[in-house]
Amino acid sequence: MRRQGKSFLLILIFAISIIFTNLEVGQASDQELVPGEPASVDMLDNPLQDIDYAIDQAIAEQVMPGAVVFVARKGKIVKHEAYGYAARYTDADFTEMEQPIEMQKDTIVDMASISKLFTATAVMQLWDQGMFELDDPVADYIPEFAVNGKESVTIRQLLTHTSGFAPSPSSSLYLIEGGRDDRLDFVLNESLQNPPNTEYVYSDVNYLTLGILIERLSGTRQDHFVADHITDPLGMEDTMYNPSSTLRERIAATEYQPWTNRGLVWGSVHDENAWSLDGVAGQAGIFSTAADLATFAQMMLNKGVYSGERVLSEQAVELMNTNWNDAFPGQDQGLGWELNQSWYMDNLAEENTMGHTGYTGTSIVASPNQETIAILLTNRVHPTRETVSTNPIRRKVSELTAAAIHAWSAESMKAQVEILVRKGAFTSERAAYMVKLHLTAISRYEEIKDTEKVMKHLQGFQDLLDYQKQNQLISEDAYTTLINDSAYLVNKWRLKE
Repeated sequence: MRRQGKSFLLILIFAISIIFTNLEVGQASDQELVPGEPASVDMLDNPLQDIDYAIDQAIAEQVMPGAVVFVARKGKIVKHEAYGYAARYTDADFTEMEQPIEMQKDTIVDMASISKLFTATAVMQLWDQGMFELDDPVADYIPEFAVNGKESVTIRQLLTHTSGFAPSPSSSLYLIEGGRDDRLDFVLNESLQNPPNTEYVYSDVNYLTLGILIERLSGTRQDHFVADHITDPLGMEDTMYNPSSTLRERIAATEYQPWTNRGLVWGSVHDENAWSLDGVAGQAGIFSTAADLATFAQMMLNKGVYSGERVLSEQAVELMNTNWNDAFPGQDQGLGWELNQSWYMDNLAEENTMGHTGYTGTSIVASPNQETIAILLTNRVHPTRETVSTNPIRRKVSELTAAAIHAWSAESMKAQVEILVRKGAFTSERAAYMVKLHLTAISRYEEIKDTEKVMKHLQGFQDLLDYQKQNQLISEDAYTTLINDSAYLVNKWRLKE
């Protein structure tokens, strides 16, 4: 009896330990976003403050009327600011409104192609349910798709833009007679531009088709499916298709479109094809706020869960964050998510950094390695799409977010150097070694808080970078990154003097 009692006690203790271990793992992997100071997550404040100047400058140059920036790291929201105007002009001639509306932190913005991430998530939720395999032909589930040589196109090829479709439908869908079903039938009848899996071509047709797939497999229109399975479970109350007219004053205006007879598009989806599909489509249609979009990104960083709600399995998240496009260098693509795209991710770009952009001027970057989210929402197509590119300001926001991380200390700058080494930024191993050696010395003086020697060795570090640049031992981009980061670090220690 005693032996049985002792065994029972041991089993009970073991069971309790397992429960608490699982709780700790759950807490670690289910991080929620809360306000915090940059220093609490080892980030410098100065680069984050410099984002304000960069955004204000872009607005002054009419890159966009307004913007919202959201930056978080390790679950702490370190920046969330609004700039400029959500609605400012009445027509494409930049005629000023009598009462323009300022951009707010909770302004609802047309996400444009960031909507594709919601489509991909919905598709992978159906995959989680065992509804299909990624390499199944699309025609297995949509028989009428099997025309014009598309019999072998797979679901994965749609998700990774390797199906062979052209970038856009062969005709604007709003010009097709009939209603939503007629226009979706037109999409299903499209021909390929290239044989499947021979080229990477970013294509709205892929995601229009995936939207149809969601509706066929679920028996539910896409907007209802996304609400029931993604936005409602995640508490994303400001994320939706076809926002109510009561929300108009909270929504950023987009383009003046006389060719669609809509005038100023404000509160309705900007994308003409999505608009012609009653505002619900696989490639566009989602409206959201920066905070809601950050919740969505944090769910991905949490491997499919947020605030106790699991919307994707860990395996689905891993597949979405896998580069399927090794055959197309530079076009790294997960399932829905783009990967490792320096042109807007800048120094946050690594092999597993996820992101996407939207035609209206939106972008999202989520870095698992840095546990960081950087979001820029703009209404750059207000009042016309004929404006300068938002890509430089997208990249600048990512650059300064990365600088806030890497310029925190000499040790974090060494981590940045390792990333640069993997990108081939140094012409020799010795050049990279010398940079890391200098940073190691600086780090030791940082540990003992010897400000004078930190400053002295930082000057030597900058001299070394100048030497390497002059002798072409380091790339121009890497030099600029490290010289700028070292300047931020110098300023940090100067304030300690």
